[in-house]
Amino acid sequence: MDSTLRDGEQTNGVSFLPHEKLVIARMLLRDVNVDRIEIASARVSEGEKEAVKMVCRYAKGAGMLDRVEVLGFCDGGRSVDWITECGGSVINLLTKGSEKHCTKQLKRTPDEHIADIKEAINYAHEQGLKVNIYLEDWSNGMKDGPEYVYHMIDALKDCGIMRFMLPDTLGVLTPMQTGAFFREMTSRFPDLRFEFHGHNDYDLAVSNTMAAVSEGASGVHVTVNGLGERCGNAPLASVQAILHDHLGVETSIKEDVLNDISRVVEGYSGVVVAPNQPIVGENVFTQVAGVHADGDNKDKLYCNELVPERFGRKREYALGKASGKANIEMNLQELGLELTPEQVKKITQRITELGDRKSVVTPEDLPFIVSDVLKHDTPDENVKLLGYMVSLSYGIKPLASIKVSINGQEFYGDATGDGQYDAFVKALRRIYRDNLDRRLPDLLNYAVTIPPGGRTDALVQTVITWKLLDGKIIRTRALDADQTEAAIKATFKMLNQIENN
Repeated sequence: MDSTLRDGEQTNGVSFLPHEKLVIARMLLRDVNVDRIEIASARVSEGEKEAVKMVCRYAKGAGMLDRVEVLGFCDGGRSVDWITECGGSVINLLTKGSEKHCTKQLKRTPDEHIADIKEAINYAHEQGLKVNIYLEDWSNGMKDGPEYVYHMIDALKDCGIMRFMLPDTLGVLTPMQTGAFFREMTSRFPDLRFEFHGHNDYDLAVSNTMAAVSEGASGVHVTVNGLGERCGNAPLASVQAILHDHLGVETSIKEDVLNDISRVVEGYSGVVVAPNQPIVGENVFTQVAGVHADGDNKDKLYCNELVPERFGRKREYALGKASGKANIEMNLQELGLELTPEQVKKITQRITELGDRKSVVTPEDLPFIVSDVLKHDTPDENVKLLGYMVSLSYGIKPLASIKVSINGQEFYGDATGDGQYDAFVKALRRIYRDNLDRRLPDLLNYAVTIPPGGRTDALVQTVITWKLLDGKIIRTRALDADQTEAAIKATFKMLNQIENN
């Protein structure tokens, strides 16, 4: 069960708009094919109500309404009414899984709380809702004394509850404790369905999820990119890989879409995925050390079951001072460049020098380095920027006028845009469209950072991701003291790549 749209939205600073929730929900249900999604907490806001209505309307039309769930509360039926008004069919009822939470927060005795829960369950059933139960703070309930937990389950087990969902609300469990507690639950109540909901405060959410499944959990809760309150929840991609590879569990998840949903959620949430995040991080399928590339080239000696193609990605070989000749040869093969051993040696020396200066070298930079080092007779640049002017004024759209040379011919163009670089690119697109009857690649992503080892008063690094007309994705980057100038340099790297191919 994916809770990105409920627990994931409790990440500090994250708030999905209704249409964003719909897009994510559709991808999770239709493309990623998770079994269920939890999309909201009842009674949060009118905007949340509209979002739940939109998702439920879509799910009902697609025959998937029973896979959509909403968190609700023991509040005299108000959560149930809210969910039914939205068109929902499943309530995940929040109850207290530790006596401390029951008596300190609710100011109720366990039996009084049980009476409130039964009242909420009966009303939900009367309104046609299916009911799951969250035992909030279950982990501390088991640690402090499981008698309270057992008393709760004994009192509720015959109330028509589909699933008992057991959260490690504060992320305090170890895998050994998780396994032991689930073993106690499943052996004591063998006919009930128990699910694990892990939080990552000690960086153990994935390990605890694995332990819960090993000891009989019938379901697990995840979020895309591990979003969630404080340190987040167990990440969908990591849990899927571990269930499949280490426990032999077959799921319905379509692994080749996991990277796509990660990028969508990253964009909508504004929470950037760490480069070393397993499965979906930018660097996880990039080999840096030359010895690794050499082993892969000879017999895939540094590959495991997490092959990038499985997740809709490809393996890359980084270029830098640690890469060595093997990495460079792998990148040259990818580009279709055949060089002599002496030429490869010269290229390796140049890239090592760049790495020592903290310069970032990408596979897309390699053809330019080759041309520079080997000093080919052919011109390095078939597309040149001869001159440009960009203006920025208050109350007036930015304007760009540019003069370029394309394969020896000079062209002029101008345009307005939403920013200086946007105006520049629009002028460039107009030149290609009006004079060459050609369409430029689509710009997918634009990122500005301080280069590794850089300072805020020095250079900025602009990285632009492009989608070529044949569907291929490339990234070009450039350094300059001015952000717009760096972006323009990166753009002309892309233009020369497509002209030279």
